[in-house]
Amino acid sequence: MPPLRTALLQSSGRPGDVPHNLRLLADAARRAAASGARLLLTSELFLTGYAVGDRLPGLAEPADGPSADRVARIAADHGLAIGLGYPERDGDAVYNAVRLTGPDGTPLAQYRKTHLYGEFETTHFTPGDEPVVQAELDGTRLGLLICYDVEFPETVRAHALAGTELLLVPTALMRPYEIVARTLVPARAFESQLHIAYVNRCGPEGEFDFTGLSCLAAPDGTVPARAGAGEDLLVADADRELLGRSRAAHPYLRDRRPGLYGSLTEG
Repeated sequence: MPPLRTALLQSSGRPGDVPHNLRLLADAARRAAASGARLLLTSELFLTGYAVGDRLPGLAEPADGPSADRVARIAADHGLAIGLGYPERDGDAVYNAVRLTGPDGTPLAQYRKTHLYGEFETTHFTPGDEPVVQAELDGTRLGLLICYDVEFPETVRAHALAGTELLLVPTALMRPYEIVARTLVPARAFESQLHIAYVNRCGPEGEFDFTGLSCLAAPDGTVPARAGAGEDLLVADADRELLGRSRAAHPYLRDRRPGLYGSLTEG
């Protein structure tokens, strides 16, 4: 089976300006499709910006809101799936979410961040409660997490055990935590034997300074694509044949002894 060519849009867009950010997304989709990509992933809260403070509730949209319609048209126009980070409104609750739209414009999956980070997120968002959300694209099983979620080994291992082959992680990693992008994410890919597409914001934004360093990390311990500190559109392949060889060579999933680990999930 051919690899799944994946585009990673490292950008913070323009905080608070949804129409501008949708135009950036459309341009990135055009460029990604021209490179042969079948999937485009944005950073965390790309639609609205991260550092928007008390404007966030007014910028949040339902999962099937007007921006979702626009993203569906962009996906269908360019024939590629899009994973968009955005604030989702559901009644009185607002979730830090990612919506995956298929290359024909139909919705594939919706995930709400389960592990909220810091005062800003715990003040403005309700945590999600569904740890493993998946979808299929071109024969590859995709999984969804957001930023801080990937820093917990349990979340990534749960995806691996559920069959996720490419884990999509929109993120907003701040300085001075570059170690997460440089070391932890590749380690997660290796220890749980899957590909991870980790897509960050970049540069100063309000009180935050985002590190960039987006990457595609592979299950064999390599990092086929890595961005620097500025805006970028990375394109790299998530290779299922490589995944099969790596799982055979590094049988962590097969050699587990779950009966020994029960106490680790208690307390």
